[in-house]
Amino acid sequence: MTDVAIGFIGMIGATLAILIGVNVMVALAGTGLLGITILMGLKPALTLLNSVTFTVVNSFVFTVIPCFLLMGFFAMRAGLGEGMFQAATRWLGRLPGGLAIATTASAAAFGAASGSSVGTSILFTKMALPEMLSRGYDKGLAAASVAVSGTLAVLIPPSTLIVVYGILTSTSIGPLLLAGIIPGLIFATLLCFTILITAIRRPDLAPRMIERFTLRQKLWSLRMVGPLLVCIILIIGGLYAGVFTPTEAGGMGALITFIMAVIRHRGLRGIRIPSALRDTVQLSAMIFSIIIGGLIFARFLALSGVTAQIGGFLTDGSLPSWLVVVCVTLVYLVLGMLLDPPALLAISLPITHPVMMQLGYDPVWFGIYVVVLAEIACITPPVGLNCFVVKGASNGTVSLGDIFRGLTPFMFACILMLAILLTFPTVTTVLSSSMK
Repeated sequence: MTDVAIGFIGMIGATLAILIGVNVMVALAGTGLLGITILMGLKPALTLLNSVTFTVVNSFVFTVIPCFLLMGFFAMRAGLGEGMFQAATRWLGRLPGGLAIATTASAAAFGAASGSSVGTSILFTKMALPEMLSRGYDKGLAAASVAVSGTLAVLIPPSTLIVVYGILTSTSIGPLLLAGIIPGLIFATLLCFTILITAIRRPDLAPRMIERFTLRQKLWSLRMVGPLLVCIILIIGGLYAGVFTPTEAGGMGALITFIMAVIRHRGLRGIRIPSALRDTVQLSAMIFSIIIGGLIFARFLALSGVTAQIGGFLTDGSLPSWLVVVCVTLVYLVLGMLLDPPALLAISLPITHPVMMQLGYDPVWFGIYVVVLAEIACITPPVGLNCFVVKGASNGTVSLGDIFRGLTPFMFACILMLAILLTFPTVTTVLSSSMK
């Protein structure tokens, strides 16, 4: 049996293992180590396991992940999401579908202080979903708007998924984080317009608010937005100006949100610091394990020749570059229906990233494109991670069927977002290219 055949068998085996529920790190690292043992022997395989594990957990740069996660937990305890939602409701609530639009806008802003798609989805399910349902919103539209709004936290910095992409592909994390700002704002705008058009066409799905707010009340509500804006400006502005490295920005963000939480609760008791630290460690361990498994798996595919084989087939000139991009997109959309985003990146990037680089695509652009595809994966059946999160956090108020039904109009916005990235790739690089 040839080395390439062993590589293909390993790739198929790892995918099937993940699909049947095997832990992602076990599936990727186990397959990679077994394959390297067959190709080169046990000692090189164990040496690789040791070196990759030590490099990942001992790297100062990679501490950006727990810093961003801790910042997200403190941001939730500081009430930044609640303040943003209340202000957005007063300014946007009387529009057709106003509450759903306010949810999307506030989730996008909160994502800039959280970076957690799951955390954002849980928060707005508990906060915005009951408000919409109490005002007669259709269950599908209300729940779907929360699920899709939560994905914005994956794209707008700080984003742990963007960091995972940077680590797996050895791409500079700072430019990647900045590159997500404009696409994130565009995507949030598309989602808001989708809700607006849906509510205009079907007003029965989203009854308009009756309450009116004076200009003074609207302006007063902005006081609750101030702390969130301070956090966003310090993190994004510091990254753009070159004042902070991504790790330092994460640490500063965690400190700022911690201080805000202390002020809100007038002490440490309400912050539940042990809980925040425990959740941060658990999520960090999960993400680092996937990264370790993904790097070992990538090394196995490279040694077996699978990466070069697939790359050579796709880049030998027989296929136009646009068709290669379409094929890569379809692969992500199909696998995204079955895998959660970190696993999707870990198992696919060893193949797709070298191919796209050989075709001359910018690694920063491809990173944002892949993250948008991962966002779509977060809301597509049968996995649809955010959909399960919303269902679970709603305590049985909505079903998965309701959520998937309500997602139909939003899928058009997702497709349009992909088209914008393909047609106007500079929207991802305009900020990162001017970074100091």
